[in-house]
Amino acid sequence: MKKNLLVILAVLIMLTGCAPAPAPTVVPDPVTPTLAPPTETPAPPTVTSTPIPPSATPTDLPTPTEIPFVDSLKATVTADLLSCRYGPGSEYLYLFALTKGANIKLIGRTDGNNWVLVENEPQKCWIHNHFVDIQGDPQTLKIVYPDGYKIPVSPYYGPTTVLSAVRDPADSNKVTVTWVDIPLRAGDEEDEGMFIYIIEVWRCEGGQIIFDPLASNYPAITFVDEAGCSAPSHGRVFFQEKHGYAGPAEIPWPGR
Repeated sequence: MKKNLLVILAVLIMLTGCAPAPAPTVVPDPVTPTLAPPTETPAPPTVTSTPIPPSATPTDLPTPTEIPFVDSLKATVTADLLSCRYGPGSEYLYLFALTKGANIKLIGRTDGNNWVLVENEPQKCWIHNHFVDIQGDPQTLKIVYPDGYKIPVSPYYGPTTVLSAVRDPADSNKVTVTWVDIPLRAGDEEDEGMFIYIIEVWRCEGGQIIFDPLASNYPAITFVDEAGCSAPSHGRVFFQEKHGYAGPAEIPWPGR
C-alpha cells in the first residue's frame, strides 16, 4: 500500500513539472483616444440687448391744460374807497368810487396788466384787482379790452396825429413817440391831476407783451420796447378830456 502511494505521488510531481507556464497578461500601450468631430457647428451665443426707447416727440409730451373761461366772478371790495374808472388804468377818467365791503361782479379783464371790468348797470368801469377779494381765478375772465369794451368818445374834440415813432440810436430798446398837440379848452379838465393824453402801448419786456397805459400832458413820451416777443408790439394815442376820449391815433411802430 505504501509503495502504491509513493508511485502516485511521483507521477503527480512529473505532471506538474511538464505543464506549460501560464501565458503572461498583455497590457496594451496607452492610446490617446480620438474624439469624434462634432456633427454640427455650435451656434454663436445669442446676445439679448435691452431696446432703447425712442426720443420723446411732441406728441409724447403732455399738452398744457387750457384754462376754461368764465362769464363772471364775484368779488368783495377790500379797500376803504376804490376808484372805478372809464379805462383799465389809474390814468383814465374817474367814474365813481366803491366802498369797502361792497359786493361786485367782474365780467372781464385786460391782457397784460391787473385791471378787471366791473358790471355796474347801466355803466361798466375798471378797477385794479389788488383791492378786491375775488372768488376764483381772475385769469379765467375773458379778455375784453380793447376789442370788447370801448371807452367813451368825446363829442368836442378830434383825434391827434402821430408825427414820429423812433428808436434811440444809442439804445434801440427805447422808443420815443411824438404827436400834434391839442389845446384843452377851459372847463374841459376833470381835475388838476388829469392827464390830457393817454398812450396805450402793447410793448415787449422780458419776452412777453405787456399792456401799459401811459399818460402825458405833453405831446411826446419815451418808453421801453425790447426784442424777443413772438407777437408784434403796437400802440395808440388818445386825447382825454372830461367828456371822453378823442382818437385813437395809431402809432406806426418803428423797426430795429
